[in-house]
Amino acid sequence: MKACSAQAADSLRIGGLLPMTTLDYPDHLSCVLFCQGCAWRCRYCHNPELIAARGKAPHDWRSVLRFLQQRQGLLDAVVFSGGEATLQPALPEAMQAVRSLGFKVGLHSAGIKPAALERVLPWCDWVGFDVKGLEDQVELITGTPRSGQANWQSLRLLHDSGVDYECRTTVHWQLFDSGAVLRLAYRLARQGVRRFTVQLARPARMLDPTLGLSTAPPEAASLWLQLHGLFERFELREA
Repeated sequence: MKACSAQAADSLRIGGLLPMTTLDYPDHLSCVLFCQGCAWRCRYCHNPELIAARGKAPHDWRSVLRFLQQRQGLLDAVVFSGGEATLQPALPEAMQAVRSLGFKVGLHSAGIKPAALERVLPWCDWVGFDVKGLEDQVELITGTPRSGQANWQSLRLLHDSGVDYECRTTVHWQLFDSGAVLRLAYRLARQGVRRFTVQLARPARMLDPTLGLSTAPPEAASLWLQLHGLFERFELREA
């Protein structure tokens, strides 16, 4: 495992660290490592500083390992988030190093590259999967050709892998209406998704400055009730 840690130390790019959270890995006390770099430009992105491949103030992997060693017995899990963590070649080694310290491994991903997601799934205990929308609307959100195909192909890989997961969709009401959210939820339920979270877009710090306040339509309350009936676990929260 020392070799794995050394390799990760040389190349894993971490743009931020959240020392403790109860939200980012359900029912687990965890910390979050925000990996630098993303190939998509989601219009409602509230972490634009993580999009570039290299950030201004990266965290050294060795210092992160020292932090984690001090949290053994206190935290349950380490979540690799982003950006898009799966784009980093050193991620499997970093996950193995985290496991060697006794932590569970969580991952937040949109499955930007299905093959990149597939190679790290063996080291994951849980995945929070970012479903951008139905395939035909994903490109309008990400600004990236064929992103809808990649997003849904990765979801199928995740579902078939047997790794525990939940799906999450960020909703900005200038990009979604209630009908689109409901159609998405029905498709997810038909594909076997049991846990679904809707994250309401934050009113500030979005990548696209033309997006205003995300004001919910009058029928939103009844929409959330319908979604509660579709899934084993449904949650509504701010992104």
